[in-house]
Amino acid sequence: MADPASYRPKTGEIPNDPGVYRFRDPHGRVIYVGKAKNLRQRLTSYFANPATLLPKTYAMVHAAASVEWTVVGSELEALQLEYTWIKEFAPRYNLAFRDDKTYPYLAVTLGEKFPRVQVMRGDRRKGTRYFGPYTAGAIRETMDTLLKVFPVRSCSAGVFKRAEQSGRPCLLGYIDKCSAPCVGRVSVEEHRALAEDFCAFMGGEAKRFISQLEKRMAAAVEELDYETAASLRDDIIAMRKVFERNAVVLSEDTDADVFAVEEDELEAAVQVFHVRGGRIRGQRGWVVEKVEETTGAALIEHLLQQVYGAQAETDTRIPREVLVPVLPDDAEQLTVWLTGLRGAKVDLRVPRRGDKAALAKTVHENAVQALKLHKVRRAGDITTRSLALQELQEALELPEPPLRIESFDISHVQGTNVVGSMVVVEDGLVKKSEYRKFSVTGDAARDDTTAMHDVLTRRFRSYLADKELPVAERDQHSKFAYPPNLVVVDGGQPQVAAAMKALAELGIGEHEIRVVGLAKRLEEVWLPEGDFPVILPRASQGLYLLQRIRDEAHRFAITFHRQKRGKAMTASLLDDVPGLGPARRKALLAHFGSVKKLRAATPEELAGVAGVGPSLAASVYAAFHGSGAEQPAPAVNYATGEILES
Repeated sequence: MADPASYRPKTGEIPNDPGVYRFRDPHGRVIYVGKAKNLRQRLTSYFANPATLLPKTYAMVHAAASVEWTVVGSELEALQLEYTWIKEFAPRYNLAFRDDKTYPYLAVTLGEKFPRVQVMRGDRRKGTRYFGPYTAGAIRETMDTLLKVFPVRSCSAGVFKRAEQSGRPCLLGYIDKCSAPCVGRVSVEEHRALAEDFCAFMGGEAKRFISQLEKRMAAAVEELDYETAASLRDDIIAMRKVFERNAVVLSEDTDADVFAVEEDELEAAVQVFHVRGGRIRGQRGWVVEKVEETTGAALIEHLLQQVYGAQAETDTRIPREVLVPVLPDDAEQLTVWLTGLRGAKVDLRVPRRGDKAALAKTVHENAVQALKLHKVRRAGDITTRSLALQELQEALELPEPPLRIESFDISHVQGTNVVGSMVVVEDGLVKKSEYRKFSVTGDAARDDTTAMHDVLTRRFRSYLADKELPVAERDQHSKFAYPPNLVVVDGGQPQVAAAMKALAELGIGEHEIRVVGLAKRLEEVWLPEGDFPVILPRASQGLYLLQRIRDEAHRFAITFHRQKRGKAMTASLLDDVPGLGPARRKALLAHFGSVKKLRAATPEELAGVAGVGPSLAASVYAAFHGSGAEQPAPAVNYATGEILES
């Protein structure tokens, strides 16, 4: 750990202006971003007596190796720049409001030619309207009910394409839960109007639609058209079922997000109720670990930045009212920022009395329960991960716990389609954004050890190249910029020796990066030195961690190998089809999207691809199915049930 005194700037060099500052680690990675009305006062507080710092602040300033700042013209500019940098660099020590559970949303992909209604989780996409969050059961029921009234497409792109080509809709089209735009039952404009009506209903205009249907039902009854009236009656019942599912808590013209916070010295839980049209349309929660001594006002400021900054980029509507338990210190600037994102006035305030204050109290009770539940779950998780890292440090004689571990594996079938994988674990948790895949060709693919040598050489050659970049540029070119504390290779002494040879050839010593191998048969840990492995206890948390990362590297490698092998097999089969050149092969793969779908296509579907006529389609179909010969069964280890792929 670095000594903060080694990079502390002179007090006189720090301006008294408002600005944004960044702490960087020895590898140039931004680990903390903050803003201040007075940069000098804020930055000098980080270099005070260590005994006065919170544990996480202490860890941050000792993990950093430099600090830099940018002066801005106003507090609003500081707010905007801080949000931009937090989003760009994702600093590990910043307040990161992580959802306390994964919430599904009802999404409408208005950016597509034929919008699709679907349930979505995870990252949001531009051009898509989101409604929720909901519980998993409620969202499926809501979607199923509303598709009877608004028969918007809900099928995947592959199903839609197949229906277009065959001229036959899927089951939903036959049971009137889809208007079947794939076969031209409705035009592009009519289908988009249905999708927009769906969004309007979900956005709070339910009463308008119900009123319109009631008038149409009455008119149908007057004309003695009882069949139409009965159909409209069913639609009205379906709409009311969805509309009445959410409790009325405020006046019908109220659109608001109601936030509440419950915190202790180290963590805080946040809950929000989304109220639209006076009804609770969804609920969401976050839990955050504090880095510095943060007040409730500062927590709310960071929360609103992250929640509404992300929503603005995905066209999600910001409500007229944002009700918070305490006003942020920069409430005026935040209101201006939110108003700019929404395009209309936003009222940011604390509810003091009446129904809104009562609802805020209910939201706070949810936050209290969420923090209690999080502590119970988190205690076991943190203890287990800390114990695993500590056991590895002691067993492998590391100078510090291995906070970043990288595991490598090789996959192939009898030396063909050789690939390598790299998976990353930081602080005991997988970091999928930094997984990497390697294709191994030429002499490097002749056996496992040469392939491992090739993969390690390429990974750490890139690390050395990125290391030469100026510190300020490493965040934009950080593909391999950060070295691990521990490298785990799948195998025993030969694989460890190959990895060590690769590092030695690059001038990276064992004191910089520790390498171990984990052999599958007896789960032995092999070190570069010595003829005997380290045997960790079977119940060791450190061994469990090594096994999990080794198995994840194996899974990732196998997945990539199967993709590559499938493409190679298809290319080999298609190479033998007379009259099928590279352009048409590419068109076939692009049209069907995957090898599996191309193999499953009928001759008629193949003939529907541009440039592929009936005769050529028959030849392509025969290449996959014409021989009638059975594929040889893969070799299997019957003791474990594992397919024998190395």
